Amino acid sequence: MKSGENCNKSRRNFIKGITASLLLVPFLQFCTDKVAVLMIRLSGTKHLLGHKLWIKDFPEPTSQKRTSFLIVGGGISGLSAARQLTKKGISDFILVELESHLGGNSSNGENQYSKYPLGAHYLPLPNFHDKELLNFLEEEKIIVGYDANKLPVFDELQLTFAPNERLFYKNSWQEGVVPKEGNTIEQDLELKAFFKQMDAFRIAKGKDGKFLFDIPLYLSSADQNTRNLDKITMKEWFGKNNFKSEPLYNYIDYCCKDDFGLGIEYVSAWAGIHYFAGRKQDATSDKKDSVLTWPEGNARLATHLRKYSKDKALKNHLVYDLKIKDKKIIAKIFDNSKKTSVEIIADKVIMATPQFVNQYIIKNRKQFTTDFHYTPWLLATLVVSDLSDNFSFPLSWDNVIYGSKGLGYVYDQHQSLNQIQNKKVITYYYSFSGPDLKKIRKEIYKKKTEYWKQMVFDDLRIAHPDIESVTEEMNVFVLGHGMISPVPGFIFGESKKQASKNIEKLVYFAHTDLSGISVFEEAFHHGINVINQILHETALDS
Repeated sequence: MKSGENCNKSRRNFIKGITASLLLVPFLQFCTDKVAVLMIRLSGTKHLLGHKLWIKDFPEPTSQKRTSFLIVGGGISGLSAARQLTKKGISDFILVELESHLGGNSSNGENQYSKYPLGAHYLPLPNFHDKELLNFLEEEKIIVGYDANKLPVFDELQLTFAPNERLFYKNSWQEGVVPKEGNTIEQDLELKAFFKQMDAFRIAKGKDGKFLFDIPLYLSSADQNTRNLDKITMKEWFGKNNFKSEPLYNYIDYCCKDDFGLGIEYVSAWAGIHYFAGRKQDATSDKKDSVLTWPEGNARLATHLRKYSKDKALKNHLVYDLKIKDKKIIAKIFDNSKKTSVEIIADKVIMATPQFVNQYIIKNRKQFTTDFHYTPWLLATLVVSDLSDNFSFPLSWDNVIYGSKGLGYVYDQHQSLNQIQNKKVITYYYSFSGPDLKKIRKEIYKKKTEYWKQMVFDDLRIAHPDIESVTEEMNVFVLGHGMISPVPGFIFGESKKQASKNIEKLVYFAHTDLSGISVFEEAFHHGINVINQILHETALDS
């Protein structure tokens, strides 16, 4: 056996007995002719600091500030709210964020070869009637103009380059993520029938003149027959419509996990159909179903939004108590860097935080939270020396492996104009779909780094047998509450409705879990809508 083979063997057995530390753990194995370096790092959201909310283990405030608007949460909803305040000429606000960065699930990491996403990684082309989002994309030079039909022209460098999707199916790669080559005639007919039905849902409207399925979700029709789909799972809908094809089932399951975290067995049928019918594919003349993407994913969009809260954001700060007194809101906030607390008195508060957090900050909120289900996620970014293929279809931006446990991987350097890369950087996605998310979440925090390393390798090995031997670095990122998941009865249920209501016109709520679907458009519009609502109600009351 050659010395290089000894290195590969050592690499396959790296980091035995390592614990789930948040520190960088190097593994060095010296061989006679070279040094093989393999590093793995496990990180995630600040769940330990967040868990201090349970026991309120914080020092009393030693200083005080005042502001007109306090925004709690620096994800897309909070950043969008800051943008809307700025656009309305209001600069007296403070934004508070637990993490050391802004962006929430639209965040990123970076290594010497590429930036990479730590969450949401693309934005489908918006619906043409979503003028607010189109205006934002135009402001940020993502839309560079309008054509003769007055349709937006997107910056080609920010649209996914070709080839954009591929699927490893029956031992070879094929174009697109819908199984095509290798199906039976019956399976192809079911796929065709399914997409025909989705096309009908996409253009259908209710008696109120609204689309049955729309984005943002609040624009959708109130048609009761359609809303009844929220009472059953997508799996039940699949059976009731006489679908039996295993490739179709697998594809729908993948799509549900992609947007909702939970698979076809657990997601509401209304949500499952919305995945296909909510986007109208009408923003460009060619009607292509394309997406906008960047190496860092939607962190690029968060960067565009961050400028509106420049010098107004308190990062590494945790709001741990909120009370109303004399028509003012008193917020107690822990500074995790200085280990001190500050009190902020505000006229209005926007809670751009999920309900599982709000229940520990505001009294009497726990009654709503039991019906809110949040799926954990894992992302693993790998630096590989090579990515061998059977070359049946070339490496694409999105690479899905049929029959795997995860959702495949994104090639992070795909948008780079330099297509010759010394090392390749890919980000693997995995959602912890299951019937008991709370139990799954507890189990996740017990797992050691070695477990996640092997899980990722085992899944990717289906398409890349040598993945372990060519991997030089792995960054594993775990989100305990990755995204809201629309189980049956939630989207049009009472808990979400009640949790959305403001408190005494002083405390308002804006987060994607109040939509039931965690996508950029929902967060973006929550931030805009909450500010518009506050200003409208304030004007009426004055």
